[in-house]
Amino acid sequence: MGLTNRQKQHIKKNIRALPLEKIAEELDLPEKEILKYLKKKWPSEKYRDFVRGGGEKTADDGPASLAFRPLTFLSENRFVFILLIFLVFAVYLNSLGNAFVSDDVPTLMNNSQAGSFGQIFSGPFLFSPRLLFNFLVIHIGGLHPASFRIINILFHFGSSLLVFLVVSWMAGRTVGIAAAALFAVHPILIESVTWISGAPYSQYGFFFLFSFLFYLLSKREKKYIYYSIVFYLLAVMSSEKAIGLFLVFFLYEFSFGNLRHYWKKILPFALSSIGLIMFYVSKIGGRTQELSATTYQSTSGFYNPFVQVPIAIGSYLKLIFWPDKLSLYQTEMNFTQESFSALAVVSLVFLGVVVWSYFKNKKIFFWLAFFFITLLPTLTPLKISWVVAERYVYLGTLGIIVAVVILWEKIVNLNENGKMVGYFLLALAVVGLSVRTIYRNRDWRNEDTLWVATARVAPSGQQIHNNLGDMYSRQGDMQKAIEEFSMAIQINPNYADAYHNRGNTYQQIGQNDLAIADFQKAASINPNLWQSYQNMASIYFNAGNYGLAEENIKKALEINPSDPTLQQNLQTIEENRK
Repeated sequence: MGLTNRQKQHIKKNIRALPLEKIAEELDLPEKEILKYLKKKWPSEKYRDFVRGGGEKTADDGPASLAFRPLTFLSENRFVFILLIFLVFAVYLNSLGNAFVSDDVPTLMNNSQAGSFGQIFSGPFLFSPRLLFNFLVIHIGGLHPASFRIINILFHFGSSLLVFLVVSWMAGRTVGIAAAALFAVHPILIESVTWISGAPYSQYGFFFLFSFLFYLLSKREKKYIYYSIVFYLLAVMSSEKAIGLFLVFFLYEFSFGNLRHYWKKILPFALSSIGLIMFYVSKIGGRTQELSATTYQSTSGFYNPFVQVPIAIGSYLKLIFWPDKLSLYQTEMNFTQESFSALAVVSLVFLGVVVWSYFKNKKIFFWLAFFFITLLPTLTPLKISWVVAERYVYLGTLGIIVAVVILWEKIVNLNENGKMVGYFLLALAVVGLSVRTIYRNRDWRNEDTLWVATARVAPSGQQIHNNLGDMYSRQGDMQKAIEEFSMAIQINPNYADAYHNRGNTYQQIGQNDLAIADFQKAASINPNLWQSYQNMASIYFNAGNYGLAEENIKKALEINPSDPTLQQNLQTIEENRK
């Protein structure tokens, strides 16, 4: 039975403004009847674009098929699946032998509670998927860095596969493959994959992409919205940096003209995020105290957003398009007027492109705005985040990649002769980024290689010079160690760890007066640094001054009363005083 004229007119009037399922509901027709009519009426190319959600003519860029069948999908795309496996493991294979570095050492290697079940519930939102994975890895594979790193790599592979799936359905299969390949090998993502402590970023990226995928699928099968909510909560619980990602769902519906129809569908994501934001805000005081205690820098006051945002946006775009100066600590944030002006111009141009794309290409607009939304939690003026950190842009990099690839496809398709050149340039980009990632992984082999590489890019970082001092101390070059600790103190005169470490070095070379002066300074800055009191007790004990030795060891015990070594030291001192 054919469609009536009224039904045909309704379809013509609303097909550009309403999703297919809404039109079918209003006309009380099966979607396949409307598709059958459109197939007869439209040119084949226009119809194919509409079905796959790839055309600009439709407001609903939903999934390509009416039902998602995972096994069928994997079978149909097995070569893409193999390609992504190859790319991800090819570029990260040389990282498997890397050691624990930086935050991995205190949080895993030297943390007696790392494998305890109770740690799983110590995250910012009471439950942490990341700490659950740590618990499982320790009890299955042991406390070995390769075990943790394999988990990160698998999450990154999963994210790359989801990029292919989501982007293919929003912008076509060619764009999906190209974006997934570039995302799989981009070196700015190393910090979230190779660095074990960067796991929250690759994990929440994976969970959010799964959530977004299920959100898209829910346009065809409503049951998927529940899966989407579950994976969204897993993303947020993996890292507080994911707390603003509910805005991506608003952005999606706004970009393609469906917000007024689907805003209620987004409410569960928004309400859960608002509740978690309020919970997290209640802990900000503790977060700022923790940062002050670990970095010895003031966390009071605010960043100037007119300075902070241009620096962040400009720096991220520079590192995405030219990933040369990669560093664990992006400390070089003091710019000349000319350098800052350049970053400000880049940020303004980016903003202009976002506005332009809203009117010219909604897909490009969505992905450029996606880049910005993923960074919002780190762009707050509160001093609880670095201004720039590569791990912060794990998901945001995807937005820039997809926008660029959409433009690339449009240029490539202008004429047949340009296709080979376009594909050659894409392959060249994938190979070049892969080589950079493999080379960068070598910097993360151990503490020594990491801090030497970091110092080359970020010479003004206090933590960097402190860690270089540790490196030279381990190597036996005490004079060089003292120079590095002194440099850290020169950068930040209130850096207690550097005073303590320089005191250790003086103690090792027998300059006890200088050692005691540094330990006293460290303890005055950080009264909880019991190790300084312990070391002073050791110096006084060896000098036969048992009274001062007992005084200092008792101070150490007041801070850390359950430490058996301190208890034994106190007993030894008291026995010698008799």
